[in-house]
Amino acid sequence: MAVRTTLARSVAVALAACSGSAWAGQFNWSLYLTGEHADNAALTTTNPISTNVIAPGATFSYLEQGSTFQANVAGNVEYRDYSSSAFSSQTLAQINGQANWSAIPRRLDVSVQDAAGVAPVNSLASNSPGNQQQTNVLAIGPTLHFRVGEGMTGDAELKYINSYASRVDQFNSSRGAGAFRLYRDISPTDQISGNLEAEHVDFASTTAGSNYTNYAAYARYTSRLTALDIDASLGWTKIDFTQGASQNGPLARLTLGWRISPKNTLTVNGAYQYSDAAQDMLQPSNISIGGELVPLEPVTDAMDAARGGIGVGNVVISSDVFKERQIAATYTYRDELLTVSVTPSYSKLNYINSTTFDQVSKGIGFTTDYKLTQNMSISAFGEAGRTHYETITRRDKTYRYGAGFNHKFAPHWSWSATYARTIQSSNTAGQSYHANEYFLTMVYTR
Repeated sequence: MAVRTTLARSVAVALAACSGSAWAGQFNWSLYLTGEHADNAALTTTNPISTNVIAPGATFSYLEQGSTFQANVAGNVEYRDYSSSAFSSQTLAQINGQANWSAIPRRLDVSVQDAAGVAPVNSLASNSPGNQQQTNVLAIGPTLHFRVGEGMTGDAELKYINSYASRVDQFNSSRGAGAFRLYRDISPTDQISGNLEAEHVDFASTTAGSNYTNYAAYARYTSRLTALDIDASLGWTKIDFTQGASQNGPLARLTLGWRISPKNTLTVNGAYQYSDAAQDMLQPSNISIGGELVPLEPVTDAMDAARGGIGVGNVVISSDVFKERQIAATYTYRDELLTVSVTPSYSKLNYINSTTFDQVSKGIGFTTDYKLTQNMSISAFGEAGRTHYETITRRDKTYRYGAGFNHKFAPHWSWSATYARTIQSSNTAGQSYHANEYFLTMVYTR
């Protein structure tokens, strides 16, 4: 499947979700044109390539919370044209969407979820334009809701999942997943559930390794209070490979959301589980919790901090299953003039079949935005990270920081100017570099 076909399918899924209820929900979009200058576009140690980039693009978001149709879709599509002949032009998309149709109210739902993004082809090389590919993961299927006695409900789910990468064939797969869940409300704000899940993974490429079936059984507790949200799961997972020894171990997930005050919030996410790249991209794994649509962070609020466009993810695109241990937190302060966010994180990944990418990563980032006037603001961002690849004894230290200015000069028009600097030091030859980027963007917002 060509890259353009993948983009067309992702956009079609997004627009199909947006078209529900004849645009009865909230639909927002913007058009932008970015001019960029990079003094080391290939992120090389020596002989840097300087290039100018013209990047027109569009962002959109759609939210619908109707009684029979719910949708939450956000995306960014961009065309990038490079002045240097060393790089080919690219069309890239980042789309995250969920939609749920209540075919039979309180009885049968049909849901679809799509996640399209950009990821490195080789995660051990720098994120240069030649080391990028389009990825897409699509999940679709029905959910049957039923009642079990007094005070207990249940779900039976079936899903077809397709994963695709434009340049790494080993990622391409077809998956069938099923789940059986029982829910019980223990208070107006608290719910417990028992969950049984199974997913069979069939890879399209013979070089991808063994197909497998993933079994999971876990209990889940959710609580939604005025100031605190809790979502905790604890159970067991078994990975049964068609060729090779099976793997099993505990499953634990935790999400805490604490509204400390009207201006201060804190979220904490942690996991100890088996996963793979496709499952990682398709989070959250369940479209609904007790029939309620899971909220998504809009892509338009989570774009690359430097230029407001499409960033490159850090997921290793492969067929391999890995054991994941991760914890991350986000603290945000927000008032009428100032917004500050701080995000520390830690993760450890151990791959089952190929240990090349076994890694421990630590990082911290911050963003801040200050309103000078009602229509003008300045911003700054920074992040620092360390990654240790244990098997190949490679250590990378990466720093990225910058600042920007934004001016809304008309009801629908704004412009911004941004500077970003990236520095990486590595004990591997050819992987240390520094780069400067300058951006000038004009935006029309509906």
